[in-house]
Amino acid sequence: MKITNLIATTASCALVAGSALADDMTIVSWGGAYSASQQNAYHTPYTEKTGVNIINDESSAEAVAKLRAMNEAGNVTWDVVDVVASDAIRLCDEGLAMEIDADTMLADAPDGTKASEDFGDLLVSDCFIPQIVYSTTFGYRTDLVGDTPPTSICAVFDTEAYPGKRSLEKRPINNMEWALICDGVAKDEVYDVLGTPEGQQQALDKLATIKDDVIWWSAGADTPQLLADGEVVMGSTYNGRLFSVIEEQKQPVAMLWDAQVFDLDGWIIPAGLSEERKARALDYIMFATDTQRLADQAKYISYGPARKSSAPLVGKHAELGIDMAPHMPTDPENAKNTFLYNYEFWADYRDDIDAKFQAWLAK
Repeated sequence: MKITNLIATTASCALVAGSALADDMTIVSWGGAYSASQQNAYHTPYTEKTGVNIINDESSAEAVAKLRAMNEAGNVTWDVVDVVASDAIRLCDEGLAMEIDADTMLADAPDGTKASEDFGDLLVSDCFIPQIVYSTTFGYRTDLVGDTPPTSICAVFDTEAYPGKRSLEKRPINNMEWALICDGVAKDEVYDVLGTPEGQQQALDKLATIKDDVIWWSAGADTPQLLADGEVVMGSTYNGRLFSVIEEQKQPVAMLWDAQVFDLDGWIIPAGLSEERKARALDYIMFATDTQRLADQAKYISYGPARKSSAPLVGKHAELGIDMAPHMPTDPENAKNTFLYNYEFWADYRDDIDAKFQAWLAK
């Protein structure tokens, strides 16, 4: 079906609940506090509105590989998938995600501003529907760092001043950038260096200096748990997960915002769905990415909504009653020394550097 026909079908189905939309859908995300925020802000209200049964899957970390395999087998079982922007670019380039016309498939802002303008530069791929701005940063145990809490990202590599285990994600992204920064590479030159075999080796050599002190994580919930259990002195994870362990669980943990890596997260709709499932997925996306819904997610987790029109609606945490704005990665106090993630670089280099990184890990 052509996109224009699909839009018409979706619009008519949204007006009249009928058999043209699937009765259930599988939504893939990251689990933990993040999936809980989506459940509260998007899934539960959508189910209440439509009666659709939403099946949650926490496989986003393997989304690219799994969608490749599903496509190869001709059996795509996922309906809507939460991915980071660089993965969305790869999936779009490979024809594994459908293209989205923001101004016809997504809701306007309340004042009538079209979605393409409201999302602006965050629409980094024709297949990507931005949801949140988040950062990957570090948390540390306040009771395990002595009298001088870390203020620099390079404390991660200083095992003399801050002895103990660290947790790092089991992938090259962010780790390679931090390693180069702490090995003397200027921030604005990191990706030029990382694009060379010599630069990749330089990053791995720097990481090798702490390799014996690292616990490698794969799920976003791992570092918060390791910090809560006192198994690591510091560790990387998503800022919203750290917000949860600090503010909701009241653990002796603090944030290290230095060189936090800004990134985007959002939805893609897999290619190869039946017309009924496409219509349901588009109906869900229209609902879940409107101005109010994106602002609602910020009531449950400290990620900045991707729409400009949502920002003024961010208020207090739904349960804690605290002002959420100071906990956002985009807050001026937190964003003093950010590192800007290069989506295009990782879309181009991810497979090659991933293979090299995993081989290094296995040594």
